[in-house]
Amino acid sequence: MHRHVENEVPQKHESIPSTTLDPFEMVRMGFLREVGNQAIWTLSSCKPGFGVDQLRDDLLDTYWQSDGQLPHLISIQFKKKTVIADICIYTDYRMDESYTPSRLSIRAGSSYNDIQEIETVEFHEPNGWVVIPVKSAKNGVLKTFLLQIAVISNHQNGRDTHIRQIKVHSPADPLFGGLGHGTQQFPTNFTTREFLQYTTLSILVCGIVLNQLKRISIISFYNKRSFCRFLMNHTRFHYSKK
Repeated sequence: MHRHVENEVPQKHESIPSTTLDPFEMVRMGFLREVGNQAIWTLSSCKPGFGVDQLRDDLLDTYWQSDGQLPHLISIQFKKKTVIADICIYTDYRMDESYTPSRLSIRAGSSYNDIQEIETVEFHEPNGWVVIPVKSAKNGVLKTFLLQIAVISNHQNGRDTHIRQIKVHSPADPLFGGLGHGTQQFPTNFTTREFLQYTTLSILVCGIVLNQLKRISIISFYNKRSFCRFLMNHTRFHYSKK
């Protein structure tokens, strides 16, 4: 029997527009990976030709359009329990106006029988990517079989909704993911010149990493000991005296 999400406390998050945050920067750096293609997507309703394919086609001029009464549901079901870091949603109020969501509910569970709300988010005329960090109130890490996005209301009291793209991110494996692909070629014993060279590079890399982690709150997935171990493993220096 799968342990389901228990006693989750809804948490409100403000939307983070793409003008201040590139939602795919951490994917390119190897810390996150997109896992939406590993799930089965189900919509509560859709207009013909405006369904899951348009929601996942990587094109910003196509969109899902619902066809029914609120709330409109997007269910994302994984074959195995999956850790979720954030959900990225692209909307365009300038084009869609009353079709643009104004309030979302993020839900999770082992199945439809035990699904519970874990986050709520409110939008004010959003244009571009919105990043919604998600976590479990119990231990800070959301690991689930079923993720559901519910459109509770639209701008201007609109009935149907438009969402243009959705991406679901999970922490890359192993710890902090693919950074190791770039650091495995670093030598382990340096001369004085090499020590200074790689120390400078490591300080720069670690500074960028820490800045990005703070911006999207993914540091909550890892305790301080794990992060320190990661830095030690990838910035190991031996000062060799001549």
